[in-house]
Amino acid sequence: MMTTANKITIARVLLVPIFASVLFEYSRTGAEWQRQLALSCFAIAAITDAVDGYIARRYNQRSKLGSVLDPMADKLLLVMGLALLTALQHPHLAPLPTWLLLTVLSRDVLLLIGLAVIHFTCGHVRVKPHFLGKIATVCQMCCIFWVLLQWNPAWIRPWSLAAALTTGASGVLYIIDGIRQLGASPSSGPDHPTKS
Repeated sequence: MMTTANKITIARVLLVPIFASVLFEYSRTGAEWQRQLALSCFAIAAITDAVDGYIARRYNQRSKLGSVLDPMADKLLLVMGLALLTALQHPHLAPLPTWLLLTVLSRDVLLLIGLAVIHFTCGHVRVKPHFLGKIATVCQMCCIFWVLLQWNPAWIRPWSLAAALTTGASGVLYIIDGIRQLGASPSSGPDHPTKS
């Protein structure tokens, strides 16, 4: 039976295309209900991110499916939000800086490549969550919330800078962990060690 935590995570994934399509339509029409709906979808997805994690820990519902779905849901939501609020020209919303989106995408692409290399080289990948990575996720969410709530645009740059710095720093920590895993694997040594 699928766990409750995984069901919540799947629902969170399904919210992403709704959020994206409504936000895209808002950029064309400027209808206030569309902004509020997009904001509600994003808020629900952000809240259920914490809820499914709590349920998985509290009721021992950790699973392999959840370990894949949960970060995937986070990435889909955040990257979609950052991309739409950066690329689209919203007449009613202040844009996010392009360098924030590029920082997030660069880190995620590097991590995906690293995971693939470790998987095919070592056969097993150990992903150790870092507290700094959680802070980066929160900062990215705050950037999107700030824009959708139409709060003071002067604060967008400081929030974006905080998100970019924590995202880059967390990426460095994950890369260091990956290098350690590769270094500890016999696959990193020579195929044919020389005889003394």
